[in-house]
Amino acid sequence: MKIRSSGGGITGRGAGVVLAAVALLAAGFAYGYPDLALLGGAATIAILCAVGFGLWRPRLGVDRVAEPDRVPRGAPAAMTVTVRNTSRLRAANLVATDRCGAATVPVPLLRLRPGRDTTVDYPVPTTRRGVVPVGPLRVTRTDPLGLLTLSRAYGDTTTVWVHPRIHLLRAVPAGMARSLDGRIDKVPHGTITFDSLREYVVGDELRRVHWRSSAKVGELMVREQLDTSEPTIVVLLDDRAAAHPDRRDGTAESFEAACEAAASIIAAAVREDLPVVLHLTSGPAAGPYLDVLTEAALRDGDLTRTVRSLRQSRLGDTLVYLTGPGGRTDLGTVGALRGPYPVVIAGLFGDRDAAPVAAGGALIVIEAADGEQFAAAWDGVRGW
Repeated sequence: MKIRSSGGGITGRGAGVVLAAVALLAAGFAYGYPDLALLGGAATIAILCAVGFGLWRPRLGVDRVAEPDRVPRGAPAAMTVTVRNTSRLRAANLVATDRCGAATVPVPLLRLRPGRDTTVDYPVPTTRRGVVPVGPLRVTRTDPLGLLTLSRAYGDTTTVWVHPRIHLLRAVPAGMARSLDGRIDKVPHGTITFDSLREYVVGDELRRVHWRSSAKVGELMVREQLDTSEPTIVVLLDDRAAAHPDRRDGTAESFEAACEAAASIIAAAVREDLPVVLHLTSGPAAGPYLDVLTEAALRDGDLTRTVRSLRQSRLGDTLVYLTGPGGRTDLGTVGALRGPYPVVIAGLFGDRDAAPVAAGGALIVIEAADGEQFAAAWDGVRGW
């Protein structure tokens, strides 16, 4: 059992009874009215009983299981709460609620006998991307006369991660660096490196024979080489508040669409077994990328400083910049990375009615209203 906090206090009725008890006792003893003193004593006894009732703390154990604890936006998720009465003597007859995000869920604890438990299942809202805190269980107790109300929290808090939706992307940009599977033949010089030695097999090229090792071993040994030029995709998510000025109920739909696009690109790269790096305008991503996208929020940022850092570090060879209506004027700044990054793609969300972007061939621009439209337009790009 873990009790983490308490709240509540005396009710309006309780305050009235306290004042009445003081007045009756004072009047009864001061003016010699035993009936008034008797009523004041009865009110005092009621108050003491209420305090004693409130001091008793029910012993409850709370366990929560989220199924699942990480879910795409809009997918079903459920929370199972099990409450056990760990007391050996008294049954629990309480009013309890569990916090689920911004909502409260009633948890019935009627006639919960010692050693018994009750289980409640309820859905977790997944209509919005983000981390949904669930718990703690809050138990509210009121004495029979309604003079005192006490509220205590039991158990820990569980979180449910609502990830951005992932849309299927069939095409993956290859950039200038190429893998050894032969899909594209523009491998820069110096990307083939020595990996290991193995025995000669009929059909191996004689120029790959390592003669010095062959002389020592007594049989032909062949150099095994490895291509270190895997294409790396860098996803730059613009999390500046200025880039997503249009908000409704505190949510910028253009930013939600950008997060979905970032998650879709990351999923496509993982599916193709290609390295991928996530970078936010506010700084590099640390931790699992889908969790980072779940926690991402709008804040102040400096795009110029981020572009300078990306130019110096050169994290990959394909850069994907995802922004909102406020980032339209910054496309030229990001397009200047066309030198260190052979392929630069920009996803512009929430600004379909504006004039088309004149990229001048240096920048591939995809304009979309949401993540689904972005996925359809992405697969139609043939410029990388």
